[in-house]
Amino acid sequence: MNNNSQYYTRTAQILHWLMAIIFIGAWIIGFYSGNFLSYDVDGSFKGQVITLHKNIATTIIFLVVIRIFWRYTHPAPELPNTMSKNMKTLAHFGHLALYFMLLALPITGCLFSWSAGHPAPVLYLFEIPRLVQDNPELLAIVKPLHIWISWAAGVLLVGHILAALKHHFIDKDHVLKSMTQQPK
Repeated sequence: MNNNSQYYTRTAQILHWLMAIIFIGAWIIGFYSGNFLSYDVDGSFKGQVITLHKNIATTIIFLVVIRIFWRYTHPAPELPNTMSKNMKTLAHFGHLALYFMLLALPITGCLFSWSAGHPAPVLYLFEIPRLVQDNPELLAIVKPLHIWISWAAGVLLVGHILAALKHHFIDKDHVLKSMTQQPK
């Protein structure tokens, strides 16, 4: 299936921007709690901030499944003809990497939380059922993995934003507009 339009569907646009806001918010909160708060100094506050991080970040698991289904049933618009084949291939792999990160981060986050003996709450409404119990050996693996993936995702996100801005301001093509506008 091809999308002959230059624009993503309104549903794809809403999912994109909603997930962007959630991801950036969860990333900032996780970075803040991991680097500027200490259980020794402000333990209760740090616990509340981490709980907020988890409640927001776990929603990505559900949204990315919806988004992948939507993307499969509603293909992305064609990239501009002015892009080289190599650039189109790079864009394709960049998007695949973003989808991978959007799955890997909340999954490793849940494993991190569960293996440390904590729940994986969703929007303060319910908890994702535990798939593992307290497990220090697993924690020693998933904690640094979650942190490293978060850094890689942050770098990938910055690259994604810079590429979109390049398309808009330098190439002056429809790539950014395809995610912000609908045909008139």
